[in-house]
Amino acid sequence: MNDRAPQAVDRQLPTEEAQDLISLVREMVRRDIAPATAEEEEAGRFPRETFTRLSESGLLGLPYPVEYGGGDQPYEVYLQVLEELAAARLTVGLGVSVHTLACHALAAFGTDEQRATHLPAMTAGGLLGAYGLSEPAAGSDAASLRTRARRDGDDWVIDGAKAWITHGGIADFYTVMARTGEDGPRGITAFLVPGDAPGLSAAAPERKMGMKGSPTAQIHLDGVRVGDDRRLGDEGQGFAVALAALDSGRLGIAACATGVAQAALDAALEYASGRRQFGRPIADFQGLRFLLADMATQVEAGRALYLAAARLRDAGLPFSRQAAMAKLFCTDAAMKVTTDAVQVLGGYGYTADFPVERLMREAKVLQIVEGTNQIQRMVIARHLAGPESR
Repeated sequence: MNDRAPQAVDRQLPTEEAQDLISLVREMVRRDIAPATAEEEEAGRFPRETFTRLSESGLLGLPYPVEYGGGDQPYEVYLQVLEELAAARLTVGLGVSVHTLACHALAAFGTDEQRATHLPAMTAGGLLGAYGLSEPAAGSDAASLRTRARRDGDDWVIDGAKAWITHGGIADFYTVMARTGEDGPRGITAFLVPGDAPGLSAAAPERKMGMKGSPTAQIHLDGVRVGDDRRLGDEGQGFAVALAALDSGRLGIAACATGVAQAALDAALEYASGRRQFGRPIADFQGLRFLLADMATQVEAGRALYLAAARLRDAGLPFSRQAAMAKLFCTDAAMKVTTDAVQVLGGYGYTADFPVERLMREAKVLQIVEGTNQIQRMVIARHLAGPESR
């Protein structure tokens, strides 16, 4: 290792507790996550035992109240934990983000009784969650979803299909949006569905370009029965529940993208500092130095953008526009930085012997999930110029 090898990110954290938390995460990454990343991703193996350890360490409920098993941490801290996890393995970082997203409807819109009954097991009881909004024919146009829930006495019976579900088939619970009324966004309601509910099944996982260790699958709901005590929020409030969760979830994606970009930058810097051509390290050549400088600038800018949005959220201020900007910028930056990292490594960058080719494949999905970057641009433009004319 030479003196120009990358160092750990110097984080500006609000409390000593947060500093200790980052130290804990870095130790878990060093000991439990990073050593197996390449092998397990290549094999398509989901690290459930890692999520069990994260739960036992209090890392699956960081932004939620202590009284419900959470960590009571501000988003400013939680997102930096996600970044550290995603830099080591995106399957883990994104998995924690999706789990946190799946808990959001209950934490923000559930009754006190619902929270007391379900949230502790979801945040610190070893359970793993999934989020069911998208459908085969309702992706970006989520308000057109067709999964339907009808009343039957004190129960609801849910029929339909959900698509592109992270943790589909292995989740212990699903936050599911289903139509209970009229067409459009006002007829949707949110439900908390157990993963072992009769009538719930999963298709074979999708065969993906990257994140092979994270199962993504359709789930099918055929007469799935849940009690009214598992309805989250009011009838017809589900689309608002979904959008509120996605605003926070987009910050999670931004943090994960920054982690992936940071990992690619670190790998490129280490390689460029050690690889010698024409009698000196290739990091001495101006063309490469400028490329590394641009990569580092994009990483730092993305981190600053998602943290600024997180601080708005922590202060109870509107942050939807800033969340969309952070998701857009950080994921586009991750795609650029990982592609440039492959270029820095040259032919080696195109091989599976180095991590940058995997990071490049993983970065691509971050431009798509939880609202494509085209949708983010629409959201930002609406905040700036108002709704589109009809």
